[in-house]
Amino acid sequence: MRIAFVGKGGSGKTTSAAVFSRYLAALGRPVLAIDADINQHLGQALGHDGAPPRALGSDLRWLKDHLRGANPRIPSADVMIKTSPPGAGSRLVDLDPEGELLARYAAVAPDGVRYLVTGAFDEDDIGVSCYHSKTGAVELFLNHLLDGPGEYVVVDMTAGADAFASGLFTRFDLTVLVSEPTRRGIGVFRQYAEHAAGHGVALRVLGNKVTDAADALWLHEQVGDALVGVVGQSAWVRAAERGAVAPVAELEPANLAAFDAVLAALDARERDWVAYHRGTVDFHLRNAAAWGNKAAGADLAAQIDPGFSYGAARPVPA
Repeated sequence: MRIAFVGKGGSGKTTSAAVFSRYLAALGRPVLAIDADINQHLGQALGHDGAPPRALGSDLRWLKDHLRGANPRIPSADVMIKTSPPGAGSRLVDLDPEGELLARYAAVAPDGVRYLVTGAFDEDDIGVSCYHSKTGAVELFLNHLLDGPGEYVVVDMTAGADAFASGLFTRFDLTVLVSEPTRRGIGVFRQYAEHAAGHGVALRVLGNKVTDAADALWLHEQVGDALVGVVGQSAWVRAAERGAVAPVAELEPANLAAFDAVLAALDARERDWVAYHRGTVDFHLRNAAAWGNKAAGADLAAQIDPGFSYGAARPVPA
């Protein structure tokens, strides 16, 4: 299952993504966290104090060559863009920590959470490229990922409506918008819901920095049944943000219950692989027509393999 945490800057989405990732690990669930925010703080929020891992967005040629495999429709990394779909011969990846891709890119946080980073903006990027040149690596990875039952991918997305600059926002089974009990926070939710309408996005709201029952009631009045839970003021979170990372089991019971509710909402989802691939192809055709064909000097619609099916490609459970 794949879940994205979104919201306005400062809402607590990175902290929420980190806590949820650690919560899954504490339950013994295989989990991969991905930092796709321009402000790369997820590793720190997970309690990882070592050097950051190799960045997906700064190593695109290797990633593209690895994923295209022997796909004859994609003869080189030069004509592969962020939306290039898998086909016959493509290398489809999984969450095996011993796999070549995760062995190359993943770091391991104290709770055993493996995480990837897109990479921060650096001096060479300023005035030349947008951040979506890096988040496109996450889109490629997810489009070639065959995650199985009981496996989880948690993505800390870019803030606000910036997520809609690519098709990455459609790659999740559940999207959780973290919102403070403020008009501005709810405004971001409404904007996100408007942009996501018609794209099959399952959107829920996690209230954050909720101080009392009046805050929780106000959030429910604003978003209705989209409200999945609320997180109150937390000494555990404050300590974690200062570097004192405690076991998730010590999180305040009411706040832990909110993440229980998020997991229940996620596990209730069922991915339609046919619809997922249809979305992959749709966004690829859009990007090819808008800029990809010109950039690659080729008709990228030819990369679509009409016979490809995620269902046929998925491994049969033992």
